[in-house]
Amino acid sequence: MSRMDVNQSIAFYGTIIHSVDVKKPVVILENTVVAIKERKIVALQTGVEKKEAHQLISNLNIPIENFQILRTGEFIIPGLIDTHIHAPQYVNMGIGYDLTLLGWLDKYTFPTEAKFHDLDFASKVYSQVVKRTLQNGTTTASYFATIHLDASLLLAKIMNSYGQRGYVGKVCMDMNSPDNYVETTKDSLSSTRQFIESMRKEYRVAGIVAPCVTPRFAASCSKELMIGLAQLAKEFNAPIQTHISENEGEISWVKDIFKVPEYVDVYEQAGLMTEKTILAHCVFSNDKELDVMKKYGAGIAHCPNSNTSLTSGQMNSRKVLSKGVKLGLGTDVSGGYSCSILNSLREAIAVSRHVHFHNSLSDCIDYKEAFYLATLGGAKVLHLDDKIGNFEVGKEFDALVVNVLVDNSPFDLFGDNTASELLQRFLHCGDDRNIAEIYVAGRKIDFSK
Repeated sequence: MSRMDVNQSIAFYGTIIHSVDVKKPVVILENTVVAIKERKIVALQTGVEKKEAHQLISNLNIPIENFQILRTGEFIIPGLIDTHIHAPQYVNMGIGYDLTLLGWLDKYTFPTEAKFHDLDFASKVYSQVVKRTLQNGTTTASYFATIHLDASLLLAKIMNSYGQRGYVGKVCMDMNSPDNYVETTKDSLSSTRQFIESMRKEYRVAGIVAPCVTPRFAASCSKELMIGLAQLAKEFNAPIQTHISENEGEISWVKDIFKVPEYVDVYEQAGLMTEKTILAHCVFSNDKELDVMKKYGAGIAHCPNSNTSLTSGQMNSRKVLSKGVKLGLGTDVSGGYSCSILNSLREAIAVSRHVHFHNSLSDCIDYKEAFYLATLGGAKVLHLDDKIGNFEVGKEFDALVVNVLVDNSPFDLFGDNTASELLQRFLHCGDDRNIAEIYVAGRKIDFSK
């Protein structure tokens, strides 16, 4: 596997589709030139005739051999963003859905994660999950690793070598955990500091991989640990990721442990609520909790596949959006049985319909809003929307070249289709076979070498 030189200039001509904001979730730009130099988009010009495109590319000093005219059936969209995925749980993807969350953690998740002290095992699993998610169009992912420092650093190294952007979190848990898979408070804090410092040293310069402070969830973290992690996040200006309000049993357990009226109170009191906080699930988060999230600028990772597969519940995405809380999509492997954000997009649409079956179906999110959640919405949740999420000039070029006419496409086309229709067909019916090329920070990912 190799990648294009970061300093190489490239350009494309054809149909470009992206989101501008939640109110303009799908913007289709036909006959458009997008040009990239040193990772970043330097031009996005629409309504260009093909003969004019060549002159524009020449004026930008981009070699003609690096100029690609998209073929019939091809278009470009932003890279997909997975705001919540457990890399070690890839081992268990597709099993255990006869259980609900807490039983599933005890039977499948914790025993598997405990094995990641073995770096050979970790290397095999992490290489596969990074490759698989990239092949499915995930150019950015926010990963939970395990409590093991060396294995967590290995995941970051593998991400960087493949060229996938994202966060890695060394998981922290110092109570209510298996005897063979738990840390002391002191060790958890010291290893997290070492993890952050090691990653900052390794990837600070032009890096695409960054550390993320990761208290697993409130029930497995003491107040002392959470306060210490919040201080580390503040010291290093690091993002934070955790779980909240995923399962009714979990919610009751947390409220009983910490004697709080609302789950979010635990994180707020510990100092873990920031504009860089990623909160996974929020299935049962009420108006008060959503208001707290909005107050701090925290974002929600909506994981509809997992929420359904583990019989957790149905999150009301319309309610979250109407509150102005940042919202993106997560696969939550292996709570979810697919590592494709396309699956999460479809499940998000379906769950939204289920929530509103007995209310107004006009409140359901549609494919346009789901596309926003999978791209720019996810970038906002990860606090990376200044760098990625759409094709605004100045942002880095994370993109997918989609081909709906590939020979082994999972769906068929008949007659003429508009660009909007082709996008809908890909979002609802497509898969990795339709992803012809993948770019991260202007680099083309090449799995053949």
